[in-house]
Amino acid sequence: MPPTKKPRVSGGAAVARTSKPSTTVTKKRVVKLADDADEVLAKCRSLRDALRMKASSTGDNDDDVSDDEWGIDEEEADAKKEAARKVDGSKTQQIRLSDLKSGTTADGKAIVEVVEMNTTQVMEGIENVAVKIAKQVLAKQGFQLEIPSRSASNQVYVPELDRIVLGDKTGTRSFLNVKESRKSAITTRVLQLLHAVLLKRIHITKRDLFYTDVKLFVDQSESDGVLDDVATMIGCTRSNLHVVASDKGLVVGRISFFEDGDFIDCTKMGVGGKAIPPYIDKIENIQSDAEFILLVEKEAAYMRMAEDRFYQRYPCIVITAKGQPDVATRMFLSRITSELQIPVLALVDSDPYGLKILSVYMSGSKNMSYDSASLTTPDIKWLGLRPSDLNR
Repeated sequence: MPPTKKPRVSGGAAVARTSKPSTTVTKKRVVKLADDADEVLAKCRSLRDALRMKASSTGDNDDDVSDDEWGIDEEEADAKKEAARKVDGSKTQQIRLSDLKSGTTADGKAIVEVVEMNTTQVMEGIENVAVKIAKQVLAKQGFQLEIPSRSASNQVYVPELDRIVLGDKTGTRSFLNVKESRKSAITTRVLQLLHAVLLKRIHITKRDLFYTDVKLFVDQSESDGVLDDVATMIGCTRSNLHVVASDKGLVVGRISFFEDGDFIDCTKMGVGGKAIPPYIDKIENIQSDAEFILLVEKEAAYMRMAEDRFYQRYPCIVITAKGQPDVATRMFLSRITSELQIPVLALVDSDPYGLKILSVYMSGSKNMSYDSASLTTPDIKWLGLRPSDLNR
């Protein structure tokens, strides 16, 4: 028999012949600036200059660019706000800013707004509440908590601020009251859990908070409501409590920033862009050469613009919250608008629900009225499609 060929070995092991895998990489599609970019962006640039001039000066309350130049008449603006209020379902009181400052309103109404606090300040606030509870218990009085009312009757709309704020009405929550004892127990439990989270310097989601004591909370709406009550009691924003909602919003375009030390360039985050993080306080050093921010209601419209790299043809930042905006998206939009001083253009449906979404971005929501200062973005330009466009 002819001798059989043995496979070549190296170090006692046979070497198998394998084909080299293909390493073809699709090149990034280059999108150039549109030929008519200067003409299209002329109004955006004039509005941007007006915003920056207003920010640098004091006592200037009027924009140099009127709504008429954008094709927006006052009747449609009023109709937009009225439609949003009808969808909301309940009436909101209106008070002039001058009356609030002078305290000359008929009922002497003031407003309650929270402020940014660091972790130590929030922990001290929780500890002060715990000390008050302990003193009442030691005095054999049970205990009761004084909490700002977040009911619809305590919501105030200030036209000069163009946002909903929280009035100064307060309520008590007594442990000795049979109807309020369970809510009081939930409040003290939430205070305990929040203090532990702040002590560890970590963040949790609202869902995590609920699952820590399902038997007591029963439903997540119970713990969510108490969470907002605690924020108003302490006087801090909800994000200062280190409890966040799951991320929902997306951003793509000409903006970069550092997120907890990591550099993020939103032009290099793939077709879908970057998820807006719930930890807005960890974002710093925001940089952008965008001419405007495009706020899109629908995710489908956002994905179309992201895939076509619309932000390269017309330098901009594209943001969506996939419908009803979440807290993180609203806070992110408010922050980059105030830091970059560029106009915001909104593309929403021309129906009451689309206009309600726009009003939440601009004037805030009733659930978070105590923190409307950091969650609202005033003077957003509504691109349409508006009903008046059908007559042109």
